[in-house]
Amino acid sequence: MMKIEILGMGCQKCSTLMEATKKAAGELGISAEFVKVEDIKEIMKYGIMSTPALVVDGIVKVQGKVLGKEEIKAFL
Repeated sequence: MMKIEILGMGCQKCSTLMEATKKAAGELGISAEFVKVEDIKEIMKYGIMSTPALVVDGIVKVQGKVLGKEEIKAFL
């Protein structure tokens, strides 16, 4: 099963990215575990400089912006 993480401190952009990612995965028929990471120490482990960030199976795909559903599909 794919693991999808949204890294961020709980802002609106993080929530928007999470919802768009869930919709994209659903439309693609992808079964995934969704995790929202808000702990700054955990976020820093990924070496990102800005949030929100999209992480798929441990690999940072995007950071610092909210993607649309169609853009997210390309990373899944």
